[in-house]
Amino acid sequence: MFELREEFGRMKSKMPPKKSNYSDMFMTPDNAINILLPYIKKEWNIWECASGTGNIVKFLREREYNIFGTDIKQGDDFLMSNRSDFNCIITNPPFSLKDKWLEKCYSYGKPFALLLPITALEGLKRTSLYKKNGIQLIIPNRRINFMSPSGKGKGSWFATAWFTFGFNLPNQLNFVELI
Repeated sequence: MFELREEFGRMKSKMPPKKSNYSDMFMTPDNAINILLPYIKKEWNIWECASGTGNIVKFLREREYNIFGTDIKQGDDFLMSNRSDFNCIITNPPFSLKDKWLEKCYSYGKPFALLLPITALEGLKRTSLYKKNGIQLIIPNRRINFMSPSGKGKGSWFATAWFTFGFNLPNQLNFVELI
């Protein structure tokens, strides 16, 4: 038994260290927003509550959607907010806070679309939220190349989808082509 523990200790020490410089800075490229367009109502007043560099806001404004953006860096913390001047939330939230964002979005009882890793389907808390409130996904046929703060595309090492509520999509899982 001691030999097994010793071997496990050696294996464990070979594991790569966790990254300490992890960032939630994954800006949404146009093609990822484009797949959401068929499901957004023109009359909605849309809140982009993690606007960062403003990619989603700019893209939707150019297509004449009524959208406004806020961000914690501008002093507006979505998780502490109690806004009511919107009909829908569309955002690419910080992945490290996905549980809190989902919970907050559901608390408003209004439509939302959150761009999240597919692994956001997992987890006791999230599963409970989905079972209680419902969830529909828009799943692209390939991974999204998120934008980095430098403006360069960054190939994603994980699959993502739009997790939606209140969009009344045709199916629970909607597979779309990412162009």
